[in-house]
Amino acid sequence: MVLAIDSHLRSIHFPISLKFVPFETRYPPEWIFDPGAAKPTMELEPVPLSETWRAMEGLIPKGLAKHIGVCNFNTAGLRDLLSYATIAPEVLQVELHPYLQQPKLLRYAAENGLAVTGFSPLGAGSYIELGGATAGDSALQHPTVVGLASEIRVSPAQVVLRWALQRGLSIVPKSSKPDRLVENLDLDGFVLSDAQMAAMASLDQGRRFNDPGIFCEGMGVFCPIYD
Repeated sequence: MVLAIDSHLRSIHFPISLKFVPFETRYPPEWIFDPGAAKPTMELEPVPLSETWRAMEGLIPKGLAKHIGVCNFNTAGLRDLLSYATIAPEVLQVELHPYLQQPKLLRYAAENGLAVTGFSPLGAGSYIELGGATAGDSALQHPTVVGLASEIRVSPAQVVLRWALQRGLSIVPKSSKPDRLVENLDLDGFVLSDAQMAAMASLDQGRRFNDPGIFCEGMGVFCPIYD
């Protein structure tokens, strides 16, 4: 079992904590403290990351967790955490796709022995219905990806997922369609060349879709991280 601290970051690159919502009250707890309130808000809790991490570390000797890690940390957040962690995080989970490649963060994670899991590896798809992206934002429609898919005779999604694997990532693609689930697993029959990997690397835009500020604005929610 892996447990992870999920921390969206301020512009000054320090982690924040959201006010706790018991799982039995609402799961997943999400960012909004009380979605049914007259004026929903994202409420913060003044808890130092060091205190939270000590609690995470305490789960291991009790046999409640075998591995612990973090989510949505940048390099500054990792550097701070590693400066006092007795048990270092084993995995970092962050948004990673052709439009958000984060090479410096991946390099820092590798230098410090963290495995990296990329969520939203196909990019915009999961965020269209949430208002954080449009269909035109999909990397699966980019001419480079479409061209590589045609050249290799696989789907654009397979190109993107294979590219992520060759970067040394574990990935968690999402689909509710059985044929696409099968397709997403069928990545062993081909390998991207160095030139094809370089072509994919050229697509980086630093474009982040998993942005609480966008969702808060769209729902009329007060978001103290960004407002």
